[in-house]
Amino acid sequence: MPTLTAPPATAILTPADPRWDDARQAWNLAVDQRPAAVAVPGSADAAAAAVGFARRRGLRVAAQGTGHGAATLGPLAGTVLIKTHAMRRVSIDPDARTARAEAGARWGDVVEAAARHGLAALAGSSSNVGVAGYTLGGGMSWLGRAYGLSANNVEAIELVTADGRFVRADACSEPDLFWALRGGGGSFGVVTAIELRLFPIREVYGGSLWWPIVAGESVLQAWRELTQSGVPAEFTTSFRFLRFPRLPEIPERVRGRWLAVVDVVHLGTPAEADRLLAPLRALGPVDDTIQTMPVRALSHLHSDPGHPVPGVGDGLMLSSLTPEAAGAMTRVAGAGAASLLTTVELRHAGGEMRRVRPGNGALAAVQADYALFAAGTAPTPDAARAVAGGVAAVKSAMTPWAASQMYLNIAETRCDPRGFWTAPAYDRLRRIKAAVDPGDMIRSNHPIPPFPAAEAAGQPHGAGPRALGPVH
Repeated sequence: MPTLTAPPATAILTPADPRWDDARQAWNLAVDQRPAAVAVPGSADAAAAAVGFARRRGLRVAAQGTGHGAATLGPLAGTVLIKTHAMRRVSIDPDARTARAEAGARWGDVVEAAARHGLAALAGSSSNVGVAGYTLGGGMSWLGRAYGLSANNVEAIELVTADGRFVRADACSEPDLFWALRGGGGSFGVVTAIELRLFPIREVYGGSLWWPIVAGESVLQAWRELTQSGVPAEFTTSFRFLRFPRLPEIPERVRGRWLAVVDVVHLGTPAEADRLLAPLRALGPVDDTIQTMPVRALSHLHSDPGHPVPGVGDGLMLSSLTPEAAGAMTRVAGAGAASLLTTVELRHAGGEMRRVRPGNGALAAVQADYALFAAGTAPTPDAARAVAGGVAAVKSAMTPWAASQMYLNIAETRCDPRGFWTAPAYDRLRRIKAAVDPGDMIRSNHPIPPFPAAEAAGQPHGAGPRALGPVH
């Protein structure tokens, strides 16, 4: 491998560096990332320098904040992995109700900062998920049924393009690029910061209902009926089959237990939620934690791991959940299934996330009523293969009810990119990609290929970026 000399003020690590293994690590420890080099910028200037470093050497770049979603990046030979985790500054404008988060910020950073002003973000269910990747892919928050996708509540995105320029994209400046970045994924540049809308929410009524997994079939059917009963957009819920491993880091009260769990978040009155939940509570949950809570507590409702772990998972969007679909899920993941999966979850979508509004981005809406995700821990290659088989079995069982459109943020295996967007949106994304990155230098976990130059000649006016700074 040729000697790689770092640009000023940018940490560039290669396999010879003693910090190499830590630097290249993804959040999923089962993903073995082997790029040509890893850049660790601490600022937007340093990120631009890293892009220039790669460009001068004929290398591609892939940006990564926390390392979630790395399984679909594929081999990284000939690629500089730009890890933005050192860029975590967050600022809140309480009067404008906005947050500005640098590319390495995690949702916990934004949630806590916003809560100090009585505001809430359309955050991911885990505090450790990166703001940038989550938002570029769409972002289905606990509050999304009421307020829409995170991507469609963005005010501006700052990024470095493939030719090393700083660009600020918003509704007035670079509107085509701004449209593409909101739900189009990470194929258009190295994001350095995002400005997000916040909402005046201090408290929610939420928590979980827990049953032994043997009650899962009746609980799932009751949950299915609840989600189809015309619940208001302020009410969000999920159902999970959970098999907690016997590991020291698992809380003792659930360690080794197999459970059926319903999570609930409601922005309306407790009385309204209690009325909706009465049929589920009639099934006798062994634990009921639903109460009025600070909105920042939603970061811990899902009980996701607080540190990187090895695992295998994948998702599917469902257009419907019939009694037969619920039965199929119970057979493949419930008490009687010989499953190695830690979690099989259904999240109720719809509401504002399904409404196409003027001014929305590339992912204008999620055209499905449920999101399905299955995953399990995979500490060894044999375990990974076994868990992958279990995930495939769940997806196969639920495929008859699959929606026509997939959702980028739950796809942990490579999919046909045309399946993430409508046909006109995908066509427009390819034209914008051709305008800002015709050489396909920028990689992402679900890449959008640019139109060949001849085809892209008819691109929309203004799709190219306007430089805000010098080329690095």
